[in-house]
Amino acid sequence: MSAGYYPTRLPDWRTNLLAYLHEAARRPFEEGVHDCALFLAGGVRAMTSYDYAFEYRGKYTTTKGGLKLLRAAGYADHVDLARSALRSKPVAMACEGDGAVIPEDGLAALGIVQGSSIYVLRSAGLGLVPLTAATYVLEV
Repeated sequence: MSAGYYPTRLPDWRTNLLAYLHEAARRPFEEGVHDCALFLAGGVRAMTSYDYAFEYRGKYTTTKGGLKLLRAAGYADHVDLARSALRSKPVAMACEGDGAVIPEDGLAALGIVQGSSIYVLRSAGLGLVPLTAATYVLEV
């Protein structure tokens, strides 16, 4: 993605996001296929048709392997990759569908804002955390 370009939501983004969340809730957690980094990227793809994580899907099977790929490409981690595609903004400015960065066990998790909560991917499906748990939001 070139500097200054950010994806634009499609006219039917809400319907697309809802369908994506229903599908995501039924899929098992799997590194490199359906993990927290790719969860947000999939939501962005559903809302905008742009997949900023395309070149990493299916290319790793562990968090360590994913981080190694990202670092080789010049990113510090999965949050850095998301920030390269989406503008940061304060949590108070969060809108439905925006990405959220949540500190978790030393490595931040990425989620999707839904009102006063954030959808996050867990090993047992989707979970919710309060929006106040986010350190910042990524505008979609």
